[in-house]
Amino acid sequence: MMWLSLVVAWLDWLLQVHCVASIPLTKHLKVAIVDPNPALSLRNYYDKSEMPDSRVSTITPATISLFKDVGAWEHVQQQRHAFFDQMQVWDYTGLGYTRYNARDVGKEYLGCVVENKVLCSSLLLSLLDADSRKTIIPAKLTSMTIPPKSPSSGSSTGHTVDKLSGMAKSDEPFEQIQLRQLAKLELSDGQHIYSKLVVGADGAKSHVREMAGIKTSGWNYSQSGVICTVEHTMENHCAWQRFLPSGPIALLPIGDKFSNIVWTMGSDDSTRHKLMSVDDFVEAVNHALDHGYGPHPQSSSLDHYIESLPWITGPGTLSTREHFEVPPKVINVVSERMAFPLSLMHAHNYATSQVVLIGDAAHAVHPLAGQGVNLGFGDASSLAKVIAEGLSLGADIADLALLKKYEKERKAANVTMMAILDGVQKAYSVDFGPINLVRAAAFHGAQYIAPLKKSIISYAMGDQKWPLFS
Repeated sequence: MMWLSLVVAWLDWLLQVHCVASIPLTKHLKVAIVDPNPALSLRNYYDKSEMPDSRVSTITPATISLFKDVGAWEHVQQQRHAFFDQMQVWDYTGLGYTRYNARDVGKEYLGCVVENKVLCSSLLLSLLDADSRKTIIPAKLTSMTIPPKSPSSGSSTGHTVDKLSGMAKSDEPFEQIQLRQLAKLELSDGQHIYSKLVVGADGAKSHVREMAGIKTSGWNYSQSGVICTVEHTMENHCAWQRFLPSGPIALLPIGDKFSNIVWTMGSDDSTRHKLMSVDDFVEAVNHALDHGYGPHPQSSSLDHYIESLPWITGPGTLSTREHFEVPPKVINVVSERMAFPLSLMHAHNYATSQVVLIGDAAHAVHPLAGQGVNLGFGDASSLAKVIAEGLSLGADIADLALLKKYEKERKAANVTMMAILDGVQKAYSVDFGPINLVRAAAFHGAQYIAPLKKSIISYAMGDQKWPLFS
């Protein structure tokens, strides 16, 4: 039996534990990490001599700052990663495109593409080196019992609760403490542990969420995402994304002459593309990124007219005058091709009695802008700060009013991003003349209207909480 202040179960937990450990008021909390992944027992399970993995994340400058704060970024820098300072997005109809440049907002880069195992390895290495009270338990959560709501102090039995550590104070033996006021977790290895607060960080199919009885809303997109790592003819420092009739295809730099493919398509097509020969798949990728489905966007008289209006284009948006470029040609596939179904999901509540959700356990979004992981990291940071603020005021770490403060803050940010991504997905899933013209107008606006372009870049980089002119 183990008694803890905080249990994080069990997949996307690393950053949450780091955030807790990096804040003076919360670093003394006793934390258990429940995760069956055998890699957690290894200090160096990432081998950078291997080919780049197909599972990557595009992290924003805001997320990079968070990694620096918790001491994990120095480990990422020692492993494979790729910054990109430009991005090009265009429509298969050839009616419009837009280019973004980090220099438009005075930055060195727009984001960084990092393999998921690099992120996990870096967070794990810095966590093992950190001065924090954590325990890693290599097991699965099999059941969870949440007690009825009760006061945070056990006055009827003479017990009091230390707000900083969550530990009950009593002259009685530890075994006689009123464990019924704590969440009880049964593990696959036969252990059972008690905790004041359980953080569900176990992905879109969260067992913690299910056991806590938290409902969700959402829908399937009838699409799948095909991912893999490809090799091309030249080094790449630009993120490319083209909207096709079946969904977007993205080419994301991962270092040297390698890039990651994220290709959205119908479920049947995803199966077919997984089973293609390497040569046929390479041909299909180049077709999708270059000349297939429609012509390259061309400058028009409207473009030249808009460029002549400085009150629209404004100063400092260098990418306004950058012309359309063809992505680097893919020559080989160097990883396994994987496919996964796409859906939108949002939990009705992020917090309930002694349970709180972060990351994909609380929300799942379409991958077309690569924002899902950044939303989850934002959750982890926000929750740690809210808990620290509560402790500074003498609150219980599992106080529902405290956890609802986190929920309110993150719901606002997450729902906004979810609505934007879902709207874009729906807008580009229709091939209809008038709709195509509206999309072309949107591309022209994003390319030439300086305040709009700067706001889009800042929002995507995590510098703004709200889109456009906030």
